[in-house]
Amino acid sequence: MKPNPSALYILPFDHRGSFEQGLFGLEPPLSAEQTAQIKAAKQVVYEGFLEANEALDKGGILVDEQFGAEILQDAQRRGILTACPVEKSGQDEFDFEYGDDYEAHIEAMNPAYVKVLVRYNPTGDGESNARQREKLARLSTYLQAAQRPLMFELLVPATDTEKTADYDTQIRPELMVRAIHELQDAGIEPQLWKVEGVGSHQNAEALVQAARCGGRGNVDLIILGRGADDQQVKAWLETAATTPGFTGFAVGRTTFWDALKAYLAKEISREAAVSQIARNYSGWVQAFESARKKV
Repeated sequence: MKPNPSALYILPFDHRGSFEQGLFGLEPPLSAEQTAQIKAAKQVVYEGFLEANEALDKGGILVDEQFGAEILQDAQRRGILTACPVEKSGQDEFDFEYGDDYEAHIEAMNPAYVKVLVRYNPTGDGESNARQREKLARLSTYLQAAQRPLMFELLVPATDTEKTADYDTQIRPELMVRAIHELQDAGIEPQLWKVEGVGSHQNAEALVQAARCGGRGNVDLIILGRGADDQQVKAWLETAATTPGFTGFAVGRTTFWDALKAYLAKEISREAAVSQIARNYSGWVQAFESARKKV
């Protein structure tokens, strides 16, 4: 399958460490009962996506195998676009969740997109960056041979000397472009870049230009939420929506976190949590599409 939709609105809930420690206060290894608790929480998020009832040619979910294998299977039966991560959760340096068995796990889950989350700053640790490039190039080579598209979530964390107030606005956008080129030069070929928000069209256009350079005209970008507040997410969405090359978003925690926390604290019902998640997700869709109409 080679998805390349003109619009792509993903609800990502492939977080693992955030659910284990942040939501439930658990430390691995988990018991069967603890695993079931997290699976049940992810089911609430999934039902929120279903309640939003986004068109099948636009909506999609990103969820992990560990806590979401059944959700992936159900979504595929419904014709919903799926994505599944292969990275080990919570690592500063990319590694495979299932080691050298990643191919078998990808085949078993059979997602439309194979997703990686990578923290990569070109000015960071050179040896770590080189190790990451080697592993990711190996994955990319396999995926190209298997005709499976790669979704690449790129985070560019500031080094100690870059941690200034203007990092996100003045420094990070240029580093993102450099990172994309370094990864491409290493033979890593995503079909979809999932990137942090930028505040200007100039920066957004530079990202599109980098992602599509060298005959990569079929490559698209989506914006991620980074757990930011509603106002910040909407600002990033508007910039992306009005920049050709950005086809949508993947906004996770800002969509479901508060609703899940309130439900787990017994402050709201399960049904209310599902509906709140659905409303939040639909709100991002509406914000993106209304901004797109201005172009």
